Amino acid sequence: MRILRIMKKKIFLLTTLSILLSFTACTKQGAEVTPAPAATDTPIETTSTPTPTPAPTEAPEFIDFAGSIKLDMSSETVKTEATVRTYVDGDTVHFNVPASVSDTGLLKARFIAINTPESTGKVEEYGKTAAKFTKDTLSKATGIIIESDTSEWSLDSTGGRYLVWIWYKTAEDPEYRNLNIEILQNGLAIASSSANNRYGTTAVAALNNAKALKLNIYSGQKDPNFYYGDALELTLKELRLNPEIYNGVQVAFEGVVTMNHDSSVYVEDYDGETGLYYGMSVYYGYALSGTGLQILTVGNRVRVVGTCQYYEAGGTYQISGVSYREMKPSDPSNLQKISDGHTGAFTLTDPATFANDVVYITDEATGNATEYAYAYLALDTTVSMKDLTVKSIYTTSNPSSSSNGAMTISCEAPDGTKVNIRTVVFYDENHDLVTSEKYEGKNIDVRGVVEYFDGSYQIKVLSEKDITIN
Repeated sequence: MRILRIMKKKIFLLTTLSILLSFTACTKQGAEVTPAPAATDTPIETTSTPTPTPAPTEAPEFIDFAGSIKLDMSSETVKTEATVRTYVDGDTVHFNVPASVSDTGLLKARFIAINTPESTGKVEEYGKTAAKFTKDTLSKATGIIIESDTSEWSLDSTGGRYLVWIWYKTAEDPEYRNLNIEILQNGLAIASSSANNRYGTTAVAALNNAKALKLNIYSGQKDPNFYYGDALELTLKELRLNPEIYNGVQVAFEGVVTMNHDSSVYVEDYDGETGLYYGMSVYYGYALSGTGLQILTVGNRVRVVGTCQYYEAGGTYQISGVSYREMKPSDPSNLQKISDGHTGAFTLTDPATFANDVVYITDEATGNATEYAYAYLALDTTVSMKDLTVKSIYTTSNPSSSSNGAMTISCEAPDGTKVNIRTVVFYDENHDLVTSEKYEGKNIDVRGVVEYFDGSYQIKVLSEKDITIN
């Protein structure tokens, strides 16, 4: 009996194993079978974790850091009220200040913690945009306070400008705002020791917010105030100071057309940093016509694109190869009219300054100063002189020349300084040739453009009306 029971158990186990093997074989040949859970009143727990839905990324918000800090008039820093004398660029402005601050009444300010793109030498993207922002902002100011970073005024590396914070208020907002921080928060400057100063935490936060918002410099977009062509964007100052660097190079610059003579125009522009006008002769030759010539009308402010070349006959540099494509008026290689209604500066110039003075101009990047003859810096710009006595006159006598009848008038100032005046051929209201007899021995005032001839600088006069007999 016991043996029988054992055999029955073995048979049962074998039968059960056979059924399980058959079931497994069937499931391998067909679709995967998932056993149904056993019926129960208790919910079955699962060990799998559902994938969370990512939270939406919030876009950064613009924060007005410039208004978040307050001007503390009781702090230990040095402060003074000021008004704008000259706008230079985005981070440099010249201010009128009390004599107690500067004997000359002038403070050249370099804004702390920021460095805006260049617009006074080689013009960079967003340079003009930053300069316009500073000018537009301070033009609306009803009050300006300049503040040092410490208890005394500090000079920058050039030794000629003071490192300062600029505070301003307007009729709409009587609370003072910090312009340095405002420029940073609008993405118009890169860092310049931004953290290492009195308002460093705010300055860095403003800069980071501008980067997060991708504003202006950090936008990755083109600057609407910058020309994206093949020419190097310069100022006339940069071109006049370094013409040999750009010899044979296509350049672009802006200025006012002051005179037109002998297939050339003279173009000049003011530089607020040095307080001087810089100019260049632009030769347009006989290939330019129509709209191109109209753009170069005297009194127009223009953008000139051409090649800088050394003019062997005159011993000076000039711009040539200017053009205008009628079918592509917005072509960055075209001449462009910016505005009209301007006049030449005709800077009143002392003869001794013109003949003898030198000017030292500091390179912002290196802090090194270079010496230039005053007359060289004034080359191709308009000047005026008064109280000159005519000592002698040489008249060109060559019937086959277009200069037949032109005069070189040698003059002397009251202090003995000698200045030469070169005229074109003059005709009076009756169309009669004006001769040397009209000016011999007279005391005169003159207006003209500075030119270089035969190793010296002189004033070229293009109209009889620009010589006044006293």
